[in-house]
Amino acid sequence: MDTPRPPEARFPCLPVEGPVPSPPPGWTWEGLMAEALAEARRAGRAGEVPVGAVVADPLGRIVGRGRNAPVADGDPTAHAEVKAIRAACARLGNYRLDGCVLAVTLEPCTMCAGAILHARLAGIVYGCEDRLAGAVASRADVLDQGLAGRLAWHMGGVLARDCAGLLEAFFAARRG
Repeated sequence: MDTPRPPEARFPCLPVEGPVPSPPPGWTWEGLMAEALAEARRAGRAGEVPVGAVVADPLGRIVGRGRNAPVADGDPTAHAEVKAIRAACARLGNYRLDGCVLAVTLEPCTMCAGAILHARLAGIVYGCEDRLAGAVASRADVLDQGLAGRLAWHMGGVLARDCAGLLEAFFAARRG
């Protein structure tokens, strides 16, 4: 019989290192991540991998929400980050999200990291690391490499155990 792995075995929980940017007015990083976790739970209930994201503007308003929906949408780009960015752009009427920040439950992949840079988000916070596809710190450092001179700060480990636990429970149920 296999011994169950703790959540951090597959989706590690990293300590926060370095200077921590201030969250948007009226929020803590944990509060924004709780909003992203709510979106992730909705994705999981719909049978999607439970990843959720929110975009907050410089005034502290949540201007975009997203959750994984590639199966429901029949779209491999329907990741939580992309959906939250699209919603924020639509609400603000601009493809540039200068000064906005993204909170997402799982470290973004290469596609999402590229979208973050193209949208000109100021930075992101994420919950747990993704050792298989993470492109912020785990497998690549896309946000530090930049795109056309654009960079985005990043901080992992916000409510990491909650984020990792949600993913582990989802995949454990799928394995039966």
